[in-house]
Amino acid sequence: MNKPSYSSKRRLIFTFISVMALFILLIGRLGFLQIVRGEELKKGALEQWTKGITIKSKRGIIYDRNGKKLALSISASTVWASPPDIKDPEKTAKEVARVLNLDEEYVYEKITKRVGTEKIKQWISNEEAQELRKLKLPGIEIVDDNKRYYPYGNFASHVLGFTNIDNNGLEGLENIYDEYLTGVPGRWIKTTDAASRQLPFDDEKIYEASDGVSIVTTIDETIQHFVEKAAEEALIVNKAKNVTIIAMEPHTGDILALANKPDYDPNNPRVPLDEELKKSWENLSQDELLEKWYEMWRNTAISDVYEPGSTFKIITAAAALEENIAKPDSHYYCDGFIRDIKGVVLRCSRWYNPHGPQTLIEGMNNSCNIVFVNLGRQVGKDLLLKYIKAFGFGETTGIDLNGEQSGLVPASADTIREVNLATMSYGHGIAVTPLQLVNAVAAIANGGNLMEPRLVKELIDEEGNIVKSFEPVVKRKVLSPSTSETMLHMLEHVVRDGTGTKAYIPGMRVGGKTGTAQKIIDGKYAQGKYIASFVAVAPVDDPKIVLLVVIDEPSAGQYYGGTIAAPVARDVLEETLNYLEVTPVFTDEEQEMMTEKVIVPDVTNMKIGEGGKALTEMGLRYTTEYLNLTSDSVILDQFPLPGTEVQKGSIVDLYLNIKEGETIIMPNLFGKDKSEVIEILNDLNINYELKGEGKVKSQSPAPGEVLDINSKIVVEFEGT
Repeated sequence: MNKPSYSSKRRLIFTFISVMALFILLIGRLGFLQIVRGEELKKGALEQWTKGITIKSKRGIIYDRNGKKLALSISASTVWASPPDIKDPEKTAKEVARVLNLDEEYVYEKITKRVGTEKIKQWISNEEAQELRKLKLPGIEIVDDNKRYYPYGNFASHVLGFTNIDNNGLEGLENIYDEYLTGVPGRWIKTTDAASRQLPFDDEKIYEASDGVSIVTTIDETIQHFVEKAAEEALIVNKAKNVTIIAMEPHTGDILALANKPDYDPNNPRVPLDEELKKSWENLSQDELLEKWYEMWRNTAISDVYEPGSTFKIITAAAALEENIAKPDSHYYCDGFIRDIKGVVLRCSRWYNPHGPQTLIEGMNNSCNIVFVNLGRQVGKDLLLKYIKAFGFGETTGIDLNGEQSGLVPASADTIREVNLATMSYGHGIAVTPLQLVNAVAAIANGGNLMEPRLVKELIDEEGNIVKSFEPVVKRKVLSPSTSETMLHMLEHVVRDGTGTKAYIPGMRVGGKTGTAQKIIDGKYAQGKYIASFVAVAPVDDPKIVLLVVIDEPSAGQYYGGTIAAPVARDVLEETLNYLEVTPVFTDEEQEMMTEKVIVPDVTNMKIGEGGKALTEMGLRYTTEYLNLTSDSVILDQFPLPGTEVQKGSIVDLYLNIKEGETIIMPNLFGKDKSEVIEILNDLNINYELKGEGKVKSQSPAPGEVLDINSKIVVEFEGT
């Protein structure tokens, strides 16, 4: 046998190396597919021979601080189609369209798509779901679903926010805590052939959804109602552009209530509550509608900045007292003007009748600009800017809401000219948000600690176990307790003897400060446009609440903070302090005043603004139980009746001609026991009748229906 030639050996070696290289490449490719892309390819294979329908997780509940449900998810059903499994598209489209009240062509187009699954309609009624199930249409599936429901309508809408049709949070707490509230969706899996038709004898699998956790807010539902009602009335009576009211617990920074009016209903967040406004939007383009929606959703309490005016004198005074530059009895003189600033003449609001000699406490009572210009000069621009920033102005507060602004303060003391220092001392030439101001005053009320405003106390699971807690956060120490105490004493004098007397409540030690500022629009002061405000602390000897009322562009004649904002604060404070069971302590002078009697005037058939004015002029106060007021709301009845002799300062209950407009969405009660039903319906504040015992077997109206608040619900249980 001949030996292989050298060239044959070379060919054999080359062939061997080539085969080995190819073999190594194949092993490497196989390893790459198995190890690196294994899961991805496995998933792709599963998708080819399975189809799945998402089972939505139930979104967590949003509670108030006392366990009241402010936002929850109610059961609903969604209709899905599996086009490959539909044997008679024409008949199926006709039946589905009839039951769901849809266009037949629309349904036909949906069920004939070349897809595995297609959503037909989300959130159908229980009756519709039952009828579809009875038809047993091949390829049509009814899946249990849920939708977000806000039982109090437009209540605290700028705090809660809302979700989209897929239950994703878009605004407010719904958006900020979306990750916690959402949970993990489930899946309904079916095996299919290449054409996506379900295989016979298929072993279906249902992977249950994991519900989201719930959040417990700092909002007090009762105080929020006081604030909502007061804001709505202030908006109407003063014909204002908008009204903002914030109530804060000063020691923790807890937001007890926050309301902006006008607002919106998160159950239907793209439809304005005002009928005239709704009509004016009908012919707007999509871009114009988007702009209107975002304007309606904007939380003015944190997103709008304004010149605070005289309420800012609190900051100037606190800085001077803390630095021992002035004392409450320090002397100043007001001749009506500041004339020694080159090119500028500043004047007091009472320039025509100057205050003359005053102490600092008297200057605060009178809200005298001249006193505070001189006080600001004593403090100096470096120290004043230091305290402005220390109180949190020029930075966001850190509240758990989107869109917060930081306001406008000088970047450094070098940019502050003499005129800037003068105007800043009384709240002009600086811009703040309502939340920044109420938080700064809370620092004065609590002994000098600037808090981070808190909206959420804790996250809890379905059993009520705490998943995560959010403790109060002290950002920094701003004042000493002694300065805080002195400032509260001065603020109490403003309410007892100064510009804030309309916030006075007999037996309650209320402190406060008025503010009136001309609005800046397009960089210029707008003639005739003002912002009236009042900030209050009560009781000053043991502060339980700090309250801010801001009335933007009042146009009913009056625009001073002491005239229109202070009475609003008084009404909210009185209701809140009574609710918090703060015991009034009357002085001898107050006891004597309380013996004065007046005759209740007849205000029936008057509009709410006119009737309220008549009662106020008699030294009486009034209240209503309605949130949805309009300027055309007419007083139908009153109590006490006209001609009744009552104590001056008494409250007159007014009953208005509001009969419709407040609606709710009927919850799904099926399968619940009587105690659960009673709790749900009591929360809705609606009339109902219960029949039998056990679990709910029927209800009228059906789940998901929109009801007038005056409707009656009938619920039948399994047992008799």
